[in-house]
This record gives sequence, structure tokens and C-alpha cells, in this order.
Amino acid sequence: MKTRVDTSALPPISAPGQIHILCSKWYPEQVQSLAGACETVLRQHGYEQVHTHTLPGSLELPLAARDLLAEDRTGAIDAIICFGIIVKGDTYHFEMISEECMRGLGDVMHAFRRPVIVEVIPVTDMAHAVARSSDDEFNKGIEAAVAAIEMVAWRRQVISGAPAA
Repeated sequence: MKTRVDTSALPPISAPGQIHILCSKWYPEQVQSLAGACETVLRQHGYEQVHTHTLPGSLELPLAARDLLAEDRTGAIDAIICFGIIVKGDTYHFEMISEECMRGLGDVMHAFRRPVIVEVIPVTDMAHAVARSSDDEFNKGIEAAVAAIEMVAWRRQVISGAPAA
């Protein structure tokens, strides 16, 4: 089922920090489409510091996210967004990479208490990845940007103790 995400009513982010987009190099056409749609939404909503990093694969995403957040001593990074495509083949490689990637990114998010948005898409058929990365309003990159913006706004509200909007 395709879901269109509304970007028109996103909460404003005062003094937006940095967002880092981490991309697996596998299936570059789909991954770059996801990252591009994401960056477009982020920039439309005030993020000027969007940094994209291309990594060897999805398994490397957790280490890269951990390294970025560990070096961010001033709290300048508002969120990290991860993109990748993992296609099931004839071995258990798919399961191992998918599970370790998700576990690792969850660990990073909890350890550093910053949003780590994950659109690493495990598929059994490449057509499913193409459908989720198409140049339309259903691109999962849009959904990732919306999740990042909403989480940053929510966290700032909770941390500052401001009343709910």
C-alpha cells in the first residue's frame, strides 16, 4: 500500500542544525532518488546544512552514524537519515545484513539520544524498491524527511519543557 505523506503542516524548526544522510552505494539509482527527495523536503523546511555520505553498503551505516554522532561534541547534528536497498538472494546474507543494520542503527539512536531515521528497504523483488523510490509523492525519502523534522521538533519541545502545540 502506498502512503502519501503531507509535508504542508510540518512543525517549524527554529535554528535548524545539521542533518546527515547516509547512503549505501548499492542500487545507486534508487538510493539517490530516496536521498534526493529527502534533501528537497529538508531544504524546503529550513535545513541548509544537509550532508550526504556514500558508504560501501547497509552494514556500514551503523558505524558511520555512530562515528558522526561521537564526533558531534556541540550537538549540531539534529538527526541522521539512512538509505539503502537490500535485495533477497539465494543465501542468508539478506537476513544477516538487514537484521544487523537495523539493530545497529537502533543501538546508535539510543546511545546518542538523537533521531536516526531508517529507510533501509529490504525487498524480495527489485520492483518493490523501484516503487518506493520513484520520483513521485510516494517516495520514501519524503517520509524520512518528515519523520526527521517531526522528531527534531518533538524532542526540542520535550527537552525545553514547552507546552504541546
